[in-house]
Amino acid sequence: MFAGRKKELKKLESMYREDNFQFAVLYGRRRVGKTTLIAEFIKEKQAISYISIEGTMKENLDGLSHAVMKWRGIDAVHSDFEKLFADIDRICQKKRLILAIDEYPYLAASYPGISSIIQKHIDTCWKDSRLFLILCGSSMSFMENQVLGYKSPLYGRRTAQFRIRPFTFFESREMLEGFMPEEQAVLYGVTGGVPEYLSRIKNHMSVDENLISLFFDDNGTLFEEPVNLMKQEMRAPASYHSIISAIAGGASKLNEISVKAGLESSACSNFMSSLIEIGIVEKEHPITEKETSRKTIYRLQDSMFLFWYRFVRPNTTAIAMGTGEFVYTEFVRTQISSFMGSVFEEICRQYLYRPDVYQTLPFFFGKLGRWWGTNPAKKREEEIDIVAPGEGQMLFGECKWRNELVDAGVLQTLVERGEIFSCPEKYYFVFSKSGFDESTAGVAEQFGIKRIAFAEML
Repeated sequence: MFAGRKKELKKLESMYREDNFQFAVLYGRRRVGKTTLIAEFIKEKQAISYISIEGTMKENLDGLSHAVMKWRGIDAVHSDFEKLFADIDRICQKKRLILAIDEYPYLAASYPGISSIIQKHIDTCWKDSRLFLILCGSSMSFMENQVLGYKSPLYGRRTAQFRIRPFTFFESREMLEGFMPEEQAVLYGVTGGVPEYLSRIKNHMSVDENLISLFFDDNGTLFEEPVNLMKQEMRAPASYHSIISAIAGGASKLNEISVKAGLESSACSNFMSSLIEIGIVEKEHPITEKETSRKTIYRLQDSMFLFWYRFVRPNTTAIAMGTGEFVYTEFVRTQISSFMGSVFEEICRQYLYRPDVYQTLPFFFGKLGRWWGTNPAKKREEEIDIVAPGEGQMLFGECKWRNELVDAGVLQTLVERGEIFSCPEKYYFVFSKSGFDESTAGVAEQFGIKRIAFAEML
C-alpha cells in the first residue's frame, strides 16, 4: 500500500506535465520510502528504472544497459557508458521518457566519471529534450556534496531536489489504521515515522504484541536494525554505538558523551558530525540563542534509535536467550510513558506547523524549538518545551504525556517561565494527552492560555 508523500508526488507530476527536460534529485536516509515514491510516480509512464548495486563498473554498466535495452525490447547490452547515454539521447528527443537511477552513489563509486558523463549529456543534448532524469541515493553526504554541491559536475543542473524525511505523526496515521490515537502515537514514536518500519506493524495485533514481535524477539525485523544501519553507513560502528548509547542514557553535552563512550572529545566530535549528517543525532541550542551558544547539547533526532538504544541494546543477550517478552512486560512497558515525553513534544511541534493550524496562530513564526536556561528570579535552571520567537511576540508551549488530567499548576508554571522573557506580547499553549481538570479554566482565562487535548489535535 502506498501512503503519504502527496506533496512530493504532486510536485513530480507537475514537473512531468511540463514535457521538457527535468532533473530531480531525491535523497534521504535508508528506509524512508524513496524507492517506493519513485515506483509510484513512474507507474503507467514510459520509464526506465535501475537500482545501482555495490559492485564493479561492469556490473552497473550491464545492469543499467540491460534496463534500457529491455525497455526497447532488445536483448543486448552496451559496451560503455558513452554508447549507453548516446542511445538515451536518441530516445528522449522523440518521446517523454523517465530515467530513474536509484542508489546513485553505488554507481558513482564503481565509476567515478559517471557524473561528468551525465553532465556532458545534459549540456549537449538532454537540456533540449523531453527526458525526466531522476538520481536518488541514501548516502546523504554524497548526494549533498557530490550531486548537489558546487564542486560537483552536476551542480546547477537539477530542476528540483527532494530531501525525503520520515513521516510526521499525522502522516503516519494513514499506515496505522485500526489503532486508537494514543496507540498510534506510541507506534509512531517507536518507529520514528519511518515508512518501512511502519509497514511492519500488524493491525490485527496489539501494540504490546507488535513491539515484542519487532524488537524483543531475536528474529524480529527491528531487533538488529540500528546495528545493520550502522554497518552500512559507518566505518567504525562500535564507536557510534557507544556514542548513541550514551545519548540515549541521558548524556547531552559533548564532554559527558565522550566520557561515557570512552572516547577523546575530538574523536567524539567527528563521530557526532557523521551522526548528524545522516539524521540520527541533532545538535540543539536554546531557540533564542545562536548556534554557537555554549549551551549546545546533542540529542537523538530519530526516536526509533532512542527506543532501541534505551531498551533493546542493554537487553540483547536476554532477548537472544528467549526472554524478550519478559523484558518488555516487566521492564519496558512501564517506561513507555516516559519515553513518549519527547515524542509528544515533537508531535505538538508538528501540530503547530500543520497548515490548517499555523494560519490560525496569533502570529507567524519561522522557527520554534526548546529553551533552557537560568530563571534569574528563582535562581534555578528552567526548561520550556516549545518556544517560538517573533517580532515583539513569543509563543510558549508545555506538553504533557500523562494519564492524569493537567491541573492549574502546570499552566501557572508555564506563565512563570514565560516571565523570564521581556516581550510585549506572549501567547501560551498547553498540550495534554489526557485533557484538563476544572482548576485550569480560571488560569487559562486569566492569561489567555489555549488548552489543547491530544484528541483535539487529530
